Amino acid sequence: MTPGPDPTSKTAGAETDAELATRLAVEAGQRLVALREQLWQSGAESWQVMDRGDAISHEFIGEQLHLHRPDDAVLDEEGAEDPRRFDADRVWIIDPLDGTREFGEPGRHDWAVHVALWDRDHFGAAAVSLPAVDLVLATDPPPVLPDPGRSRPRIITSRNRSPYAAVIVANALACDAVRLGSAGAKAMAVVLGEADIYLHDGGMYQWDSAAPAAVALAAGLHVSRIDGTAIVYNDRDPWLPDFLICRQELADDVLDALWGDDRLP
Repeated sequence: MTPGPDPTSKTAGAETDAELATRLAVEAGQRLVALREQLWQSGAESWQVMDRGDAISHEFIGEQLHLHRPDDAVLDEEGAEDPRRFDADRVWIIDPLDGTREFGEPGRHDWAVHVALWDRDHFGAAAVSLPAVDLVLATDPPPVLPDPGRSRPRIITSRNRSPYAAVIVANALACDAVRLGSAGAKAMAVVLGEADIYLHDGGMYQWDSAAPAAVALAAGLHVSRIDGTAIVYNDRDPWLPDFLICRQELADDVLDALWGDDRLP
C-alpha cells in the first residue's frame, strides 16, 4: 500500500498540521469578530451573542477538520464525545471560543480560539488566536519571549476569584497581580511578556489549556501541574484539576512557594 501524504511535511501538497491549526484559529476568530459586531448592531442580548459565537466557531472548525483530517479524532468543548479518541494516536483538542462570557461583553478583548493536536504523547501543533486584537500565537513558528524588564514578578489570575495557590505564590514572591478573562488570554499574556506567572487551581477542562500549553512550551516557558508534574492530554476524563505556566527562571521559586513548607494539602 502506498502511504498517504505526511501532514507534517511541507512537501505533501497540503497544509501541515501547524499551518492548519493556525489557519483554523485565525479564520474562526475572524468569523467571531464579524458575528459579534453584527449581533451587537442588531441589538442582540448578551446570551445570544455567546450562544451564536460558540456555535459558529464549533461548526467551522469541525467542518474543516472533517474535510482536511478526517481520520483524526476530536475532543471539542462544544461537540459530542468522539469515542475514536480513546484509541487514536492523533487527537485535535479544540476550544472554539474560550472566554464565552468575555465574548458576550462589548469592548472585552480577553477571549480566544484554541486549536491543538495531541500526537500520542506530545503536541504535534497548536495555535491560540486572540481575535479581538488580531493576533495569533502558534507552535510553528514558536513565539520569541520578550524580556519583561520588571523588578517584581507579575501573576495573572481570573476576573472574579483569586485561587488559593495563586495567593500563596503572590505573597511568597512579592508579585504584582493582574486579572483577565479567558484561560487562553491569560496564558498568552505570559507568552507575550505581559505577565510572568499564570497559575490556576480551581479546575478546568483539557480544551481550556491544551493549545495554550503547547504554545507556551514552544516559547520555552515552564508548563506543568501545580505539583510540578507534566500534564498528559487526551485522558479519558477531560477534567484537569490545576495548571501552571511561568517563566523558567521562576518555576523553582513558584513550586517551592507552593510545596516547600507544605502550604498546600
